[in-house]
Amino acid sequence: MPALVDAYIAALPADQARALSALRALIATRLPDHIETISYAMPGFRQPGPKGRMVIGYAAFARHCGLYPHSGTIIPQIDCRPFKTSRSGVLFTPAQPLPATLVHQIIALRMAQLAAGY
Repeated sequence: MPALVDAYIAALPADQARALSALRALIATRLPDHIETISYAMPGFRQPGPKGRMVIGYAAFARHCGLYPHSGTIIPQIDCRPFKTSRSGVLFTPAQPLPATLVHQIIALRMAQLAAGY
């Protein structure tokens, strides 16, 4: 699946490709044993194993990029200011990428949620 993720990123405008490549690398450092995949038409990482659940995904759109923890309860728990949010994700632009601390916090909450069986 990493080849599909490579193709997804390669098809983006240069600024979005750079932003998502950096985000991908950051997520990979936090989830080194997880599997890169495409789910819901976006790249992401799922737990290892045949029944591994999705942990986090990211995507590019016409005017922004987004990070999505595959749970509608994670983002409302976090202060994501100054970024726009929805129940399912946090939006950013290549000019204003997400800080590593915020990405790590989102991943940590999602991992705790998965560990609790949700």
